[in-house]
Parts: sequence; C-alpha cells; structure tokens
Amino acid sequence: MPQLSGAVVLITGANGGLGRECVEQALARGAAKVYATARRPREWNDTRIVPLALDVTDPNSIRAAAAQAPDVTVLINNAGVAVESDALLALPDDEIRYVMETNFFGPGALTREFAPVLAAGGTSAVLNIHSALSWIALTGAYSASKAALWSATNSFRMELAPQCTHVTGAHVAYIDTAMAEAVDAPKTAPGEVVRKALNGLEQGDYEVIVDDITAGVKRGLSGPIVDLYPALTANVTA
Repeated sequence: MPQLSGAVVLITGANGGLGRECVEQALARGAAKVYATARRPREWNDTRIVPLALDVTDPNSIRAAAAQAPDVTVLINNAGVAVESDALLALPDDEIRYVMETNFFGPGALTREFAPVLAAGGTSAVLNIHSALSWIALTGAYSASKAALWSATNSFRMELAPQCTHVTGAHVAYIDTAMAEAVDAPKTAPGEVVRKALNGLEQGDYEVIVDDITAGVKRGLSGPIVDLYPALTANVTA
C-alpha cells in the first residue's frame, strides 16, 4: 500500500486552503519532498517544499512540470474551480469549458503525463479530490466536471493498477474554504478533509467518504431519482 513516509508528492492548487493542508500533512507524515504547485507558486519556509509553476489547463505547463519533477511517487489532484453562476443553460460556453478544463481535463492530463513517472517509482499513488456534487447535480458545470472526474478516476484506477499505482478518490461535501464561503450549509474543516483522505490513501482505500452529507448522497443513488431531486415531483404534479 502507498505510504507518505519517504514519498515525493506533487500537489496541485497548493496555495489554497485545502492545498496548504495537503502540503503540511504530507510533510507531517514523513514525505521527503513536496512539489507545491500553483499558477503563481508562493514561497515556503521549508527546504523540503519545492514551489513549482503549474497551470492545470495548459498542456505545455503540465509537460514542463513533469520534466521538472521526475521523481514524483504520489500525485494529488487538488486544484479546482467553481464559478459564481453555474446554471448550464445560462453559463457562457467559455465559462463551462473553463470549469471542465480545470476540474476534469487538467487532472486527467496530469495523470496521463505523470503515469510513466509514477511507474518508475515502484509503489505509487494518485489521490483525486472529488465532491458529493459528483453524484448530485445541485450545480451545473461544477457537478458535471466533478462527475466526469469521478468516472475518469475509476478508469485510471483500473488502467494504473498493473504498474502498482494506487488510485484513491476522496468525496466531500462543503469544505470551509474560500470556494464555499457563500454557501449556507455545514462545512468540514480542510484539515479534517485532508486527514481522512490521506488516511484512506495509506490504507489502500479506493474511495474515501469524508462526511455524513456525502454518505447520504451516495446512499441515495440507489433509490428513486425524485428522492435526490424533490423538485422533479413538484414539476410533475404542478
């Protein structure tokens, strides 16, 4: 099973609240080196942290990052974006594409680009940060992008298994970060999300369900769709 002790970890979106927790907790678990990536990487007061410029929507940037980080053994696809108005019928095409490029195409391209690097490292791992909104479309473009990433995670899990690269998907509802600050709902602290995600990774779990909301949504997938979307019943009976 993959372990963080002695690992070389690359984390996308490392400047954000969840990304910083990933960096700090990976080091606390014994990671030998962490590539902390962002479009404009910040400075870190730790020689074990290597700031690395990476735009997950830019194929050239992804290739350059793989060339500069040839020793990665754990890839954490954390970078994500949401837009203020997310309705698919109202959102301009370029904004839908921006969400999909960041939340789906970016992690997919990174996983493909780093697959040979991970294979060279022996036992290795990929951790993707998903959402309860992968399973229930309460937001349009964001939910669609996270659903696509969830499906890709399942595919990568099968395809990377022969090279001993373990793939974990962490599903969580609302996180107490800037992205969800306007949401009036229970939120999980970033530290708790990362703790559970990294525990699951090191235990060899394929899927980590972080909170009760997410667990409830997943259970609801086996029931009638109107149980997940009560508004459908209202529309039919109106």
